[in-house]
Amino acid sequence: MSFLTSTWSYLPFANYKVLPALLKPYLPKGTQLDLRGDLADISLVGLRFENTRILNLPVPFHINFSEINLRFYVRQTGTNRRGVVFIKEIVDKPLITLVANKLYNERYDTMPLGFQLEANKELHHVHYKWKPKDWQEMGVTYEPAALSIEDGSNEQFILERYFGYSSYDPQTTYEYEVRHASWKHYKVTDHQINVNFEQTYGKEFAVLDTLEPNSVMMAHGSRISIENKRKL
Repeated sequence: MSFLTSTWSYLPFANYKVLPALLKPYLPKGTQLDLRGDLADISLVGLRFENTRILNLPVPFHINFSEINLRFYVRQTGTNRRGVVFIKEIVDKPLITLVANKLYNERYDTMPLGFQLEANKELHHVHYKWKPKDWQEMGVTYEPAALSIEDGSNEQFILERYFGYSSYDPQTTYEYEVRHASWKHYKVTDHQINVNFEQTYGKEFAVLDTLEPNSVMMAHGSRISIENKRKL
């Protein structure tokens, strides 16, 4: 039985290029940075969890909610298995934070978080906001026609990730599989990223406050399942 099932939807990605040295301290044992050159990719991501079940049971008041996360891209050492590592995942549900941090050793944090969707025939717009101390915001405007992910594309590199990795301790890494169909994406026409990365993620990530996104994407999402963790 899957640990968690949900529908992930309304997923904006703001992607940045940083020096690998910034991310190496966060690498779980048995993983390596998935690099496409001299710089590493890191993404600010928003998403909606909808119709969520834990061990196939709905949890009252935790069925539909939003998340903001900061993630980077890795491979399991010695394989072509591509995955992600999270710097922090933000929700407004304390129980989610407790369970994810306890069972999966993730870096969840709880704070006020909001989501808004506006749609018409020509354009759709999603807006996420969260409050570590001051309100932060991420908004993306996009065309509603869904596009397929092309082989070898930037979208494929960022979006086609089916494993997560987390450190239990310096010698122990847990891997979990995220199962879902290949996603569609949308053409982004505008974006707003008003984020104090240092305030949200710590002084190590203040460099992101000086950068513009290398690319901005909008993914359609799908039904997903998060499988039980295994030790590498």
